[in-house]
Amino acid sequence: MIWEKIAIFAGGVLFGTAGVKILGSKDAKKLYAHTTAAALRAKDTVMTAVSTIRENADDVLADAKAINEARVSVQDEVVEDECAGTDGTATEE
Repeated sequence: MIWEKIAIFAGGVLFGTAGVKILGSKDAKKLYAHTTAAALRAKDTVMTAVSTIRENADDVLADAKAINEARVSVQDEVVEDECAGTDGTATEE
């Protein structure tokens, strides 16, 4: 029973030591660099897309505000026309 625990511990130490050496190897560092470079490229692509979407949203918002301002001015003209008499003077009710 005790030898089994010692064997498991020794195996864990051996596996951990080998793992550290593998993770610190030159090939592993190249893999990390390539993976990080790919992540940075992906980030740049996403940020470009976000900027485009933000610009389009700003354009849509500006168009919507212009439409609402035009509707308000048309409604104001209709109200003024309804309030004016046939000779252009205001009517009394």
